Amino acid sequence: MELKDLKPAEGSTKARKRVGRGNGSGTGKTSGRGMNGQKSRAGGGKNVGFEGGQTPLARRLPKLPGFKNINHVEYLPVNVSRLDEKFEAGDVVDGESLKAKGIIKHADALVKVLGDGDITKALTVKVDKVSASAKAKIEAAGGKVEEPC
Repeated sequence: MELKDLKPAEGSTKARKRVGRGNGSGTGKTSGRGMNGQKSRAGGGKNVGFEGGQTPLARRLPKLPGFKNINHVEYLPVNVSRLDEKFEAGDVVDGESLKAKGIIKHADALVKVLGDGDITKALTVKVDKVSASAKAKIEAAGGKVEEPC
């Protein structure tokens, strides 16, 4: 068998419709487009998404997908391992000290301490939120957590 011997499966191909080749062909004269009207002309017909003059669905929907919760609060994450490497024992960890150490950019940003890593120093943590695992690790190291109410 050679490349020239390959043929498509029986019935899988179909000859293209040759329009405008005389009345005897069945698609002569108007070439299967009927009489007059928008669809009989070259380039005629409505564009994709046209809904008869009604504002199309694509324009009625909002531009960006998804749902934006207006009450969502964004916290900057800080891990206990980062506190352990940047602070000395007995230090107070708050927005000002985190900014001074270069951990966060703005002192008034909302901060949440997360429990990734280990902590060996006793620190007093005064931030907006502390995860349960971080709180357990800080207290196990001899520190204390003071969250605002």
